[in-house]
Amino acid sequence: MGNKTNSIAIDGPAGAGKSTVAKRVAAELKFACVDSGAIYRTAALYFIEKYGDGAEKAIEDKALLKEELKKFAIDFKVDPALNFTVLLDSVDVSSKIRTQKVSNFVARVASNPEVREKVNERLRSFALKNKVVMDGRDIASCVLPDSRLKVFLTADAKIRARRRYDELVARGEAADLNDILAEVIKRDEMDEKRPVAPLVKTEDALLVDSSNMNAEEVIQHIVKLAKKEFEL
Repeated sequence: MGNKTNSIAIDGPAGAGKSTVAKRVAAELKFACVDSGAIYRTAALYFIEKYGDGAEKAIEDKALLKEELKKFAIDFKVDPALNFTVLLDSVDVSSKIRTQKVSNFVARVASNPEVREKVNERLRSFALKNKVVMDGRDIASCVLPDSRLKVFLTADAKIRARRRYDELVARGEAADLNDILAEVIKRDEMDEKRPVAPLVKTEDALLVDSSNMNAEEVIQHIVKLAKKEFEL
């Protein structure tokens, strides 16, 4: 599909460590790191804060959603040190979007085709002008199909649930491992079966299973692949 973009696409299921790995890989290569999931989480936060328990109905109301997509101001920036920040109405919401409530709702938002197209337009525009590492669910398949390097990062569901549990506990949030595992399995099913941009490993993506690897091992493996591809 046309010329290859100077981008690295990292896809995979929830809790595979995509964001952590993408940030470190980008830092080592001096690429900008764009967390597409953070933008969808921000959209989820917007609807949760505005509509509360009625957020799901708001997403399903096509006329209402069309108007909301015109109004809500989701943006992102990458500073000179290549740090990625997501903004909602010009306010940094990087911490607020990582709550379990947002995690439980984001798949509903991300599966909406109108929301996806609005977000993807922003992502593509940025990637055309910069060297980027971008992680998400459908970066290689839909957002940046012309990426020079595509990685599908995964891990066993139980291991991903434990990582998420440890992350929440470290932040002082109440967490139940069994509940989180159930949510991980549910999220996988939703991501894989959603009609728009389902989670899928493209034929040209390299599979990296981090079940028995620590973060540093995964990072260095991908950096090595990138240096070879980009001749760095």
